[in-house]
Amino acid sequence: MTFEELTEKIKSLAAAKGGLGSSIKFATDNGNILIGTDGVVTNADDAADCTISVSMSDLQGLMSGDLNPMTAFMFGKIKVSGDMGVAMKLKDLF
Repeated sequence: MTFEELTEKIKSLAAAKGGLGSSIKFATDNGNILIGTDGVVTNADDAADCTISVSMSDLQGLMSGDLNPMTAFMFGKIKVSGDMGVAMKLKDLF
């Protein structure tokens, strides 16, 4: 999956949920995917309530369910900065 396809997939998931009430940024090796508080998804490098640093392949694994988020965090595949509670809201999105 390309970066653009991944961004579009996250856009459709966020649109279906209507936002999480907090902003989350995925900082990947190919660029940023920012989900705003209202659910609008962009590739801006703006500040977010929570930033998750993750490779493209690991983000795809998280979204598909092939990679367990807790395992990924414990093994350093993802790094979370900012509000950890916001990161926990991702289970509602994926």
